[in-house]
Amino acid sequence: MRDSYKITPEFRAQLRAARRFDAAERAAGRRAVSASYDHETGRIMLELSNGSVFGFVASRFPTLAALSTEELANVTVSPGGSGLFWNDDVDLSVAGLLLDAVDQRDKRSELARMAGSTRSAAKAAAARKNGKKGGRPRKRPAVARAKSK
Repeated sequence: MRDSYKITPEFRAQLRAARRFDAAERAAGRRAVSASYDHETGRIMLELSNGSVFGFVASRFPTLAALSTEELANVTVSPGGSGLFWNDDVDLSVAGLLLDAVDQRDKRSELARMAGSTRSAAKAAAARKNGKKGGRPRKRPAVARAKSK
């Protein structure tokens, strides 16, 4: 029975990767440290792991709009800091809330920028293949045009 609890090298590698991912998320500020409800403004206020403070109007979300002010004040940060929850019914992710606050066009632009900077074996292979074809065409200097009078 003791053998079923052995920690395998694969598990250790997954654990290290998960810890690196969590550290990166915390450093980027995508984890909540604390959350509270501001009665005066009707906002849920989050303190993020990078020291930033973010607030959103609770009534913008139908599931939160249905809660009383006492229930809204009972906001709890998940143990890992990746989400907020109220009772057993309402859960919101911190990353989703941050993305929701950004304009749709800006969101698409930023996600495309991030995807373009991703490195992968497939992307490197495609670049090598294109390089064998001559690569990206060189930019040619603009031809100076003589002004006609």
